[in-house]
Amino acid sequence: MQRILFITLSNIGDVVLTTPVLERLHERYPEAVIDILTDARAREVLEHCPYRGAILLKEKRACWRGLLRLVHTLRRARYEVIVDLRTDGLAYLLRAKRRFTKWRARPLGAHAVEDHMGVIAALGGAIPPTQVWLNDALRDAAATLLAALPGRRWLALGPGANWPPKTWAAERFRELVALAKPSFDAVILLGGPNDRERAALIAEDCALPCLNLCGATNLLQAAAVLARARVFVGNDSGLGHLASAVGTATLTVFGPGRPLRYHPWGPQSAWIVAADQNLDSLSATRVAEQLDTLLEASAHARRD
Repeated sequence: MQRILFITLSNIGDVVLTTPVLERLHERYPEAVIDILTDARAREVLEHCPYRGAILLKEKRACWRGLLRLVHTLRRARYEVIVDLRTDGLAYLLRAKRRFTKWRARPLGAHAVEDHMGVIAALGGAIPPTQVWLNDALRDAAATLLAALPGRRWLALGPGANWPPKTWAAERFRELVALAKPSFDAVILLGGPNDRERAALIAEDCALPCLNLCGATNLLQAAAVLARARVFVGNDSGLGHLASAVGTATLTVFGPGRPLRYHPWGPQSAWIVAADQNLDSLSATRVAEQLDTLLEASAHARRD
């Protein structure tokens, strides 16, 4: 049996943006089992990948001793191919017939997905979509969580981010819901435990029925919920990448950051950049207008 080693990144959004490389490897080597090396915080994204082998963890805190243990473990296998999307040279310490690394690789475009795909450009083929793999249990859990919501036109919101300047004000999200009310039946709030307070501000006097799931789901449960939403609007964070990877239209609000490189990847992904990269200057009206455009484009795509 052929084995491939795929060395990916660590942050949730970054890992989602590497899944097109994983998909292309599977297309090129359909009978191979693909071992995946990542960090503990991102392994959940890859848990249900149907063609994966072992998920191995690279722990930064383990320092050089941990790296030596990891190399010793990995050298027990002889891989057909190693693809290393990091830059630390680990692939050259391991046994493989063929290696693809960032050394001398040329990006296929400005986006991170195109950068990653440049590493395996020699394999050819189109760029696949990003992926997050769900199972029936996750879909059933999402259906249970959302059962009490009216209608099916649900607006998912991600009000949190990992840095305050990247976080649009809760008041603006609440204004957006009021402006978008005719297009939706209910609102779903998603995020981690640290987002509960911000989400509560949005839910207070919300113009639509609102379900606050911040801190109430794990990563894949959130992805399963996003798969049932009509559209997702949120800050520059991992949730937007999860939404796009399960086929949900996304609108990302950017303050500081690199939107051309890090916007969610996909044909139904839109983004808006605040003037001077300052989210305090971004009005709910402007985001609502962009949301209307996205909804029209999504409806047109479904008709086609």
